[in-house]
Amino acid sequence: MEKKPNRLARESSPYLLQHAYNPVDWYPWGPEALQKAQEEQKPILVSIGYAACHWCHVMEHQSFENEQIAQVMNQHFVCIKVDREERPDVDQVYMDALHAMGLQGGWPLNVFLNPEAKPFYGGTYFPPQNWVQLLQNIAEAYRQNRTELDQSADQFAQHLNRSTLSQFGLQQSNPDFNPDDFGQLYQRLKARFDIKRGGTMQAPKFPMPSIWMFLLRYYYHTQDTAALEQLNLTLEEMAFGGIYDQIGGGFARYSTDEEWLVPHFEKMLYDNGQLISLYAEAYQATRNDLYKEVVLETIAFVEHDLTRPDGGFYSSLDADSEGEEGKFYVFTQTELEEVLGEEAALASRYYNATAQGNWEHSVNILHRRQTDDAFAADQGLTPQELKEHVQNWKDRLLQARSQRVHPGLDDKILTSWNALLLKGLTDAYKALNEPTILELACTNARFLLQNLKTGNKLYHTYKEGKATVDGFLEDYALLIQALIGLYQCTFDENWLREAKKLTQHTLQNFYDPAEDLFFFTSAESEALIARKKEIMDNVIPASNSVMATNLHWLGLYFDNDQYTSLSEKMLAKVRDLVVQEPAHLANWASLYFLKLKPSAEVAVIGPDAHQERRLLQQHFLPNALLAGTAEPQDSVLPLLEGRTALNGQTTFYVCYNHACQLPVHSVAEALDQLKSQK
Repeated sequence: MEKKPNRLARESSPYLLQHAYNPVDWYPWGPEALQKAQEEQKPILVSIGYAACHWCHVMEHQSFENEQIAQVMNQHFVCIKVDREERPDVDQVYMDALHAMGLQGGWPLNVFLNPEAKPFYGGTYFPPQNWVQLLQNIAEAYRQNRTELDQSADQFAQHLNRSTLSQFGLQQSNPDFNPDDFGQLYQRLKARFDIKRGGTMQAPKFPMPSIWMFLLRYYYHTQDTAALEQLNLTLEEMAFGGIYDQIGGGFARYSTDEEWLVPHFEKMLYDNGQLISLYAEAYQATRNDLYKEVVLETIAFVEHDLTRPDGGFYSSLDADSEGEEGKFYVFTQTELEEVLGEEAALASRYYNATAQGNWEHSVNILHRRQTDDAFAADQGLTPQELKEHVQNWKDRLLQARSQRVHPGLDDKILTSWNALLLKGLTDAYKALNEPTILELACTNARFLLQNLKTGNKLYHTYKEGKATVDGFLEDYALLIQALIGLYQCTFDENWLREAKKLTQHTLQNFYDPAEDLFFFTSAESEALIARKKEIMDNVIPASNSVMATNLHWLGLYFDNDQYTSLSEKMLAKVRDLVVQEPAHLANWASLYFLKLKPSAEVAVIGPDAHQERRLLQQHFLPNALLAGTAEPQDSVLPLLEGRTALNGQTTFYVCYNHACQLPVHSVAEALDQLKSQK
């Protein structure tokens, strides 16, 4: 029987399009579905997932493609499908509702609402027989006990509208940023470390870049070698593990085990953007060549698999291909021998592959357990000989893998995730000084500003030539952050001007003066049953912590006390929670680091300004702001006013709190001045 399309066939989201031929009478989120529920006084089923979600695919196949189950759904509910990546605001509200019900969150997320869109029950994945039973029970309960369910929904709606600060017991601001509490913060975080395999304890293991970015800053501030050792252990174990694609570069979303071996194989743009930043900064701090290799290979993966010709970055690659999770990435011993011939034995030792396999169904997840130097010594090879072998294996295995059926691509462009990758590219360029990385960054920034911005308003998503969905705070905050990074790589003030315009728009449309924090949604956007604020740093940092950090840097660049003061107020609001729960507020903890000592303001003026900038940026200087110009010009930046190249030589001005040290003419002298204030 020929399948008929439902309303989702008119959508652009790859996740919604995956459900376009389900027998379920799906609606996209919007007024049509909500109005139908009101008119027919039917309960609403909101089902939320994303294109790379394995269990979302399983539930679709088992339940949403089943004619009998679809008939039950259509008869009793108005059914709405939501792409959580396209509508994080909807996801956030109903995920919070699930937590309020005392239930474990995750995706797929299935929530039942009354016709006013207020939730009264929910869950995640359900096997088909359980799902049908649940649907029938809820339909019956709604007929028999609607008053009680509506009362319950009202209570959940009230709960969702609680003040963000009262929710976390943060009624009093605490502006005391001191080294003792900063040390306590680290000790609480340290208690969660896995000192054997890196990361934090217990599986599943997520990379959580914000935690390790903070650890770099803590080490910079304290020179505590134990912090650096834990950071190096984590970064090395992740780079050696199956969570890292040893052949094609790039990281999977998380590891299902404690040893980083078995990933959940989907690759997300937001993870890889942040991990490029993390490994680039770690390379600046340690000069470990492994970190440089990871940065370059991950960028190469993004260029090859996630980049549009005009510079936008796609969202993700699926975990599955041909209906099997990870099939694209794994090799049997026989396949390795077919591809590598006589080299297979050595390659198998390097990648820990065996005839029995190291994963299910006798397949191997390629991974490492030794540094290249140690492996080369064990095998009687020089490091250079091993390097040539490894590159040969990678080239041949990548070529063989390219002939396989590829995982599904989610080809929508998200402003926030693109901004994370853009920031990663700026950090990589600073660390490695590779011009092609900067070219890729500038192309992406121009793409975003041309296609996802109208006036000073951003849109969240772009597909098939059209930008849709009003931008969320994460779009503004993360793009502002990336534009600041791009200025630091180029000294082109246009990038900072764009950042300032977006900041002003954010202050006008997202800021809540009652709490000195920003709402996730704009005052101009569709109103949901609750308007939320995001303060907990997760796999992606909280949009408020990013915005507070942006205000710190922009306050210095533009000598704007409003920005600086608001940054301090925002951190003061959550400061006690940061000290108590640093694992969940790690990006705020990095802002705490910035508030302990004045940030250095470094101006580089003169004919070799760009060359000197590149040399200076190869050093890890997390509490330094950099500005400069090769020629005297009209600048919007107070830091450059009246600055000249003394005696025609490129000159460094290192300043703290509007007081400058003696001008110097070399990177070495500027670094000495920076270290003396560290």
